[in-house]
Amino acid sequence: MASGATSVSTHILDTSIGRPAVGVVVELSVRSGPGAQWTAHADSLTDADGRCKDLPDLPEGTTHARLRFETGPYLTHAFFPEVAVAFAVEPGEHYHVPLLLTPFGYSVYRGS
Repeated sequence: MASGATSVSTHILDTSIGRPAVGVVVELSVRSGPGAQWTAHADSLTDADGRCKDLPDLPEGTTHARLRFETGPYLTHAFFPEVAVAFAVEPGEHYHVPLLLTPFGYSVYRGS
């Protein structure tokens, strides 16, 4: 991460099996205010540790970010075919947003 840059990272843990969720498509979108349109910023794929390590820094002026996880193809019987998590960001901060996933539920939080 460049000095002063705002960044996002994530990982997915499949809590139904106690292992990382591998091969899940994750889309990062950004916007510049509460009423602004979302703009796709990057796509990634979770690795063997369930992590997306290649998401680029957020553009200057970003006030909100959104991670959309395509969980349907990963889970055999997904009640939630996708999970979208939007959150506010401040310039120069790093945001790690893990997803804890099961076939019938999920939880997210701001990690470190």
